[in-house]
Amino acid sequence: MTYIVKDECIKCKLMDCVDVCPVDCFYEGENMLVINPEECIDCGVCEPECPVDAIVADVNYEENDKQKWLEINEKYSKLWPNISKKKDPPKDADDFRKVKNKLDKYFSEKPGG
Repeated sequence: MTYIVKDECIKCKLMDCVDVCPVDCFYEGENMLVINPEECIDCGVCEPECPVDAIVADVNYEENDKQKWLEINEKYSKLWPNISKKKDPPKDADDFRKVKNKLDKYFSEKPGG
């Protein structure tokens, strides 16, 4: 089991999860975070910290989307920089909290920083 970051994080990137992660397994893209599944120790402390419910255990996620998000987390955690301290969210994060299906419209492959 591992935890994965999914669609709700895109354009929100609130980072409450980063502060509580004991192994620093979060990686920062331009407009979302991902978890490195090989580094995640499955402690679960990040999941309740996310105010937009963007983090779930892969075993608790819908099967049809689980593989897609697991692959996104795995791929981009190898490309994006590691983040271990919370930063301020994007200025327009609140505008995107309730937006659905953000992957196709807003996802950016660019690293954060």
